[in-house]
Amino acid sequence: MVKGTTSFGKHGRSKTHIVCRRCGRRSFNVAKGYCAACGFGRTRRIRRYSWQRKKVNRVRIW
Repeated sequence: MVKGTTSFGKHGRSKTHIVCRRCGRRSFNVAKGYCAACGFGRTRRIRRYSWQRKKVNRVRIW
């Protein structure tokens, strides 16, 4: 009959994001079913913006 604080401690055990099949980054949201980095699962085009130019593992992805 516990519905409060002790129950919420168990929320961090499951993984929110796993490795994406398309871009290889750990950005694929399991619950929503799409990748936050490349948009796989939502669109066929690779998700990219002009403000985005990020470095991953000291290598510029673009």
